[in-house]
Amino acid sequence: MQKIGVFVCWCGSNIAATVDVARVAESVKSIPGVAFAADYRYMCSEGGQELMQKAIKDYGLSRVVVCSCSPRMHEATFRKAAQAAGLNPYLVEIANIREHCSWVHKDKEVATAKAIALAKAAIAKVKLNTPLVSGESAVVKRALVIGGGIAGLQTALDIAEAGYKVDIVEKTPSIGGKMSQLDKTFPTLDCSACILTPKMVEAATHENITIYTYSEIEKVSGYVGQFEAVIRKKARSVSVDRCSGCGICSEKCPSKKAKSEFDQGLRNRSAIYIPFAQAIPNVPVIDRENCLKFQTGKCGICAKVCPAGAIEYEQEDELVTQKYGAIVLATGFEPIDMAKFGEFNYEYCPDVITSLEFERLTNAAGPTQGHLVRLSDGKKPKSIVFVSCVGSRDTTERGKTYCSKICCMYNAKHAMLVKEKYPDIDVQVFYIDVRTPGKSFDEFYRRAVEEYGVQYTKGMVGKITEEGDHLLVHASDVASGAQLSVPADMVVLATAIKPAADARKLATMLTASIDTNDFFTEAHPKLRPVESPTAGIFLSGVCQGPKDIPETVAQAGAAAVKVLGLLSKDKLLTNPCVATCNEQTCSGCLACEKVCPYGAISAEYKLVNVKGLKERRLIAQVNEALCQGCGACTVACPSGAMDLKGFSNKQIMAEVDAIC
Repeated sequence: MQKIGVFVCWCGSNIAATVDVARVAESVKSIPGVAFAADYRYMCSEGGQELMQKAIKDYGLSRVVVCSCSPRMHEATFRKAAQAAGLNPYLVEIANIREHCSWVHKDKEVATAKAIALAKAAIAKVKLNTPLVSGESAVVKRALVIGGGIAGLQTALDIAEAGYKVDIVEKTPSIGGKMSQLDKTFPTLDCSACILTPKMVEAATHENITIYTYSEIEKVSGYVGQFEAVIRKKARSVSVDRCSGCGICSEKCPSKKAKSEFDQGLRNRSAIYIPFAQAIPNVPVIDRENCLKFQTGKCGICAKVCPAGAIEYEQEDELVTQKYGAIVLATGFEPIDMAKFGEFNYEYCPDVITSLEFERLTNAAGPTQGHLVRLSDGKKPKSIVFVSCVGSRDTTERGKTYCSKICCMYNAKHAMLVKEKYPDIDVQVFYIDVRTPGKSFDEFYRRAVEEYGVQYTKGMVGKITEEGDHLLVHASDVASGAQLSVPADMVVLATAIKPAADARKLATMLTASIDTNDFFTEAHPKLRPVESPTAGIFLSGVCQGPKDIPETVAQAGAAAVKVLGLLSKDKLLTNPCVATCNEQTCSGCLACEKVCPYGAISAEYKLVNVKGLKERRLIAQVNEALCQGCGACTVACPSGAMDLKGFSNKQIMAEVDAIC
């Protein structure tokens, strides 16, 4: 006979303030099979776990139900406690009476009644639970980092320093990411390249790091500890081994009409090019869309002038297949498209630029060698207006509802740099709110106002127009209520940032979760901020949400530690809550195979005993190592042959019956 123990948690006042926990415990005592029921202030505490373990031994409990918070929080905690007392951990059920009751109801009677119903449902399910045993799988001692910006580089270096092999895959011709395009960094105003370049060189020369630039992830399969990735190395048309990086090919190339991606299109580049001076690898790539050789079959000058004979027009994409134990997403961000914001006149007026374009203009290696000039006439501006929150905190469909977090700080940085180098230029900043949430950030902003005399105006910019040889910024002043028309020679837009364009594609490939803004979702916002809900997938940098460089580097280190914790293990316990197929009722339609996101289901012809006769049938087969227990196959199966261990159809229906 089954003996069930029910433990109701107060969770301090989180649950007890809205749910009558004593009544919940008392109400389940009369349910057949319940041998023990009690409430306790903190079940997840040492005292609560000791109470459970003592009751298991004293009452000979064969099943346990804990009415507490979400199983995402403490299911593993209670399973371990039960296992320590000699009970199979999969004979423990959680009734979520915090998120589902106390946090969503104000009426104590309603919340208590719902908590009792959920407790009864959990008891009905646990009666049908069977002991499950986890399997084991080996761990490949190698990590994959997708993205070669500062987040990816820092994560890779930390993993490599611990002695494990790491592959970095970067889609552009060089590692470095957005940080390589910056001039100075806040709040210290030190040179971005001076910080980043040593990291790039260290990664490129590290014995444990392999870098795939100008490459993309083609396919990912497998599971935690045993991922397999196919990397597409796009044809550079230049031999990385033979090229010396002399740059003669770029100088002699007659096709110089392509816009430089690194310089935000502010200057042209040749069809064969190295993105920037510190690029790693220091090897050019041929842009085949703009190359005369590839477009017309003529030219070939770069091959003729190359002293190393490194030009290889016949080069083709190469596919590299590699196995990994863990994958880190460090895909970074990009500014939003300004095409939807016509009121700022960005597309038609050359003197309305974005903040990233401003970075390139002020950089000594930029298109103007660091000289701040108007793009319309090459003259030094006499007045500059910075506009905050362009596309950020925007409730319309064209913008982003979230705060991009870095804009207020880089506006202050830009304003200070202008006033320091050109004290005679008038600088004004229009803002909604000034947000400076980092260490020394508020002092940095105040320095811009108090030391450099930058004028900050709280108000929204509604429109930017051209008036003769200057601009007019039409805005409101919240403090005075006045409508302003501020003349300016240059306007800099602090645009919102968004995840990289391929984030959704990668999420689908890796079965990783993303939110409505396409940022990768963490397993738990507080307790597991660098882990994806998909085991073995970790998050580093802005791909998880807006953040500055110090915060990005900190998260990169945290992701590396999580990867090291995984790679240090020789074997992992697999999830026993996997799908299973009833061969007697399987019709071989393979609807389950089509919906399985993990590729865990295949087809196989087998001899099946049907009414005493052997019959050869096409049967669905589940690879338990690949299966993650999502249950999609059980829903899709028209014959009901697919079921899920630990969440069988009978168990789910028992819960429904108990509630109804």
